[in-house]
Amino acid sequence: MNEMSSRGIAAGAAFLVIAVAAAQAPKSDPAQFLNQPLVSEVFTADPSAHVFNGKLYIYPSHDIDAGVPADDLGSHFAMRDYRVFSLDKVGGKPVDHGVALDIKDVPWAGRQMWAPDAAERNGRYYLYFPVKDKKDVFRIGVAIGSTPAGPFKAEPQPIDGSFSIDPAVFKDSDGRFYMYFGGIWGGQLQRWAGGSYTPKDAYPANDRPALSAKVARLSDNMTSFAESPRDVVVQDEAGKPLTAGDNRRRFFEASWLHKVKDTYYFSYSTGDTHFIAYATSKSPYGPFTYRGTILEPVLGWTNHHSIVEFQGKWYLFYHDAQISGQTHLRNIKVTELKHRDDGSIETIDAYFEPKR
Repeated sequence: MNEMSSRGIAAGAAFLVIAVAAAQAPKSDPAQFLNQPLVSEVFTADPSAHVFNGKLYIYPSHDIDAGVPADDLGSHFAMRDYRVFSLDKVGGKPVDHGVALDIKDVPWAGRQMWAPDAAERNGRYYLYFPVKDKKDVFRIGVAIGSTPAGPFKAEPQPIDGSFSIDPAVFKDSDGRFYMYFGGIWGGQLQRWAGGSYTPKDAYPANDRPALSAKVARLSDNMTSFAESPRDVVVQDEAGKPLTAGDNRRRFFEASWLHKVKDTYYFSYSTGDTHFIAYATSKSPYGPFTYRGTILEPVLGWTNHHSIVEFQGKWYLFYHDAQISGQTHLRNIKVTELKHRDDGSIETIDAYFEPKR
């Protein structure tokens, strides 16, 4: 058995242990949590937050219990549609705008509608979403609507040149839009290591540079890439790319980009170590230098976030498994995010004792 096969089995075993423990978890004490769920009527995760027309709009995944056994590829995350929520102010009651897009209305889709994002250009709204096609390969699609709440109509084909998961679209101060995307393990990024899809997983050795998220500038039509995707390299303070074995700092999934003054902040989940980490650059393409942790591990296996400025403050949207105790049935939350004068970000611990 080679090293990567052994690592994959160990990772899968760890995932299953955590998933089973979460499924058997007793009802959580609200006092263990820094913040309470924004939505409790349905299960929501991976909140992508944006300000449109003076309101906060949240584009989450819609978790369901599909009865699919848990595995390290995330097969039990079998979501089938997207809902949109809005807030007039942080602390207010979210408005549920209902289903914005259903998998049955995406001609090329097969299964698993994972974490989406949204953008606006010239009065039109774009919902970007990853879903496996009918060959079980993750691609990124786009659907278009006339309002931020949808409904959205899907384009007949995925974005040409797109792959993997977790699209995050950033609008720069010059009006250009960039999509960041990718995720390893179930997100299939490792299956594109050679430049084209192969069903065989290919991970770098522990001492080699880690797999990178991808970035591509969007065309003016917002439905295609204006360039081939590039690597989003995260490096250490000495300028060396983080290695595959550095799993407390290296990229796993859940890209996000925000900008403060002239500094770009690339944040992401470290996956199997459950941190939301961040790195900074003076270019939207990077390279990005690792700076630290934004969010400590939350209850549940996954950690996924977005960052947005609203009414003069910065906010972190994230999820955990407070309501269900099950890692695939999550609830979205929000808390204030604070940048220090030196450009660093204050670390947030949103889950108190008992720790996992």
